[in-house]
Amino acid sequence: MSITLEQLSARMRQGEQVPLRHTAQVALTLSIPSILQQIVVTAMEYIDAAMVGHIGAAATASIGIVSSSTWLLHGMLAGLCMAFSIQVAQYLGADRQQDARGVLRQSMLFNLVVGLAAAAFGVGISRFLPGWLGADAALQANASAYFAIWSASLPFVMAMGTYAAMLRSTGDALTPGLISVFTCVLDIIFNFFLINPTREMTVFGQNLTVWGLGWGVPGAALGTALANAVGGTLALGVLLLRDGPLCIRKPGSWHITRACLHNVWKVGAPLAAERAALSSAQVLLVRIVSGLGTTAIAANSLGVSAESLCYMAGYGIQDAALALVGQAVGANRRDMAKRFAWLCTAMGMGIMALTGVGLYVFAPQLMGIFTADAAVIALGARVLRIEAFAEPMFGASIVASGSMQGAGDSTGCFVLNLISMWGVRLTLAVLLAPRFGLVGVWAAMCAELCTRGVLFLLRMARGRWLDKGALA
Repeated sequence: MSITLEQLSARMRQGEQVPLRHTAQVALTLSIPSILQQIVVTAMEYIDAAMVGHIGAAATASIGIVSSSTWLLHGMLAGLCMAFSIQVAQYLGADRQQDARGVLRQSMLFNLVVGLAAAAFGVGISRFLPGWLGADAALQANASAYFAIWSASLPFVMAMGTYAAMLRSTGDALTPGLISVFTCVLDIIFNFFLINPTREMTVFGQNLTVWGLGWGVPGAALGTALANAVGGTLALGVLLLRDGPLCIRKPGSWHITRACLHNVWKVGAPLAAERAALSSAQVLLVRIVSGLGTTAIAANSLGVSAESLCYMAGYGIQDAALALVGQAVGANRRDMAKRFAWLCTAMGMGIMALTGVGLYVFAPQLMGIFTADAAVIALGARVLRIEAFAEPMFGASIVASGSMQGAGDSTGCFVLNLISMWGVRLTLAVLLAPRFGLVGVWAAMCAELCTRGVLFLLRMARGRWLDKGALA
């Protein structure tokens, strides 16, 4: 007999002992669509990289030089938005649906105001950013345009991420996955016409003239921005129109509450700081790589995209773990929170161990998807095979952090990530890059991810992360 998250939550509140098979079934029901959504999100990155990569290494490098800055800005905003979905999960676990809807309404106001401010900031600095990052003069125009267009779509990116997480908190992981699939299809269509110029193509033996704007790198950014705008609008539309515990047509207030602000600060500020620490370290790593030449920049950027094939499953399971642990904490069931945390972490480690094997075996083929440059393929394949050894422990850190965040322990996650990224990866990269080039940078990454996994497993085993609680 199958069981839904809502039914499981009700049984937890009643103090029942839930069989492991039901726990595992709910975890899989949430994880599989969440993994699908991560696949689609990653596919959008692949589409941009592959379509632009076939223009040339310089086009790829122009996106790669600002990619860490997009991670920084998006990561900080995503951390703040996650504080809202954690509150929703815990309120639903406590059967406080009206409070959950109040958090949803406040998140809508937050996304509008902060999203527009972030977009204005990103567009404002886009002209200067590539120069600050040490980009070659030939790359700066395309890099600036890409970052400006991407920044303009931030309100929709925030909307899609926030509302998808809230739908998962209700037990509905399928709808966000389907929205992501549709968004990806739109991205392909938009990029096809915006990146390439008008050209002759042979389709089923017929020569056709296919219209295109030929905007190259800016076209890739615009295609993704338009697709995200549609996806964010759809996610909001689902919450506006459908029935369910988060239907905002049901009673609730639009007033900003002190409790919600307190929880956003308590949980969201460390999450934003964590994303900022990780992403700013990535910016510094890109600064190190930018001194290694165009081939290294391109191989690093495309290698990161290729490696995301491995960790997208981990992040999908992380999304499920956050919702499950959040509901268990809301229902005041520490035993179930621990069970969900360890079950999901084991799933993440196992799946990422398997994908790590695939990464090692098919590294050259993965790089070949994005570029025809033999030197970039060879270097990228070499570093991917180094990274493959870190995937199981990377999976441990990803899913364990989601479990801890679902319980409100965002500060602990921030501290562990800060120590690992800044104390291990950056230090080793600075020492190894001058002698070993990009291989040294990725060896530092491998060592750091293994260290991070161990740190998170140790903290999860101690159990103190369950003492934090996100609700005011």
